[in-house]
Amino acid sequence: MSPVTYSRILLVILALWVVVGSADPAQDRAETREYFKQLFPQLTLQEYADGAYALDPIARSQWLEIEDFPPYEWAVENGKHLFHTPFKGGGRYTDCFPQPINKIRAQYPRVSVEGEVITLELALNQCRQKFQQPMLDYRRGEMAALSAYLAYLSRGEMLEMKTPSSEGEMKSYTAGKQFYYQRRGQLNFSCASCHVQSAGKRLRADMLSPMLGQVTHFPVYSGVWHEMGTLHRRFIGCLEQIRAPVFHAQSEQLRALEYYLSFMSSGIKLNGPAYRK
Repeated sequence: MSPVTYSRILLVILALWVVVGSADPAQDRAETREYFKQLFPQLTLQEYADGAYALDPIARSQWLEIEDFPPYEWAVENGKHLFHTPFKGGGRYTDCFPQPINKIRAQYPRVSVEGEVITLELALNQCRQKFQQPMLDYRRGEMAALSAYLAYLSRGEMLEMKTPSSEGEMKSYTAGKQFYYQRRGQLNFSCASCHVQSAGKRLRADMLSPMLGQVTHFPVYSGVWHEMGTLHRRFIGCLEQIRAPVFHAQSEQLRALEYYLSFMSSGIKLNGPAYRK
């Protein structure tokens, strides 16, 4: 059986899992990685952290040149200042997060004992609420800078998520998985339409990145945005592009999606922040 035929069969299996509601996240991840192994046999698991740049040598060389003097450096410095500056009235971010701070990014997302998905950006705003500070925009600005700083400190740390087992974890995992494979919008696309079924193919001048590793390099400085943006900003942008109803950043739906994608990429090293075209 050719790799292409095998990959198509695995794609059908992945789609069927959503319909029947597979309740085995470990099997989901193993089968998904086998699918990509057949599709891109030249890639190691760690190389998926580079997204489409792991597949396109010309784009990769250009990307590496940009990374020599990355446009997100200012965001990392701003995030460092924000993270360590006391709030007006007392308190600071370091009061809310365990030490060492280079381990913080790798601890998120996680599911609380109440069954709620807690992302890093949500936790940052929860800390601000604790000290009566105004909420930050979850998509850009100071939130993206704080996320960039914590991501930068965690470079090289492994994204390690335990297999979902509790009721809350399984609920969030299943919701995120269903969101990823559900077709929506005027274009009738799912996330998987681009990043599983069409991964490695070109959409106009851009190559579509594989699902694996997509969460490891956020937040990003986007050449389209001309500024930093968070993972949920990218989620929203994708929904807008396929002309689908848009969920707000840090909505229950998008946090479940982040949880699902993070579990699928567990075992890949964090390498954010990054530049993306």
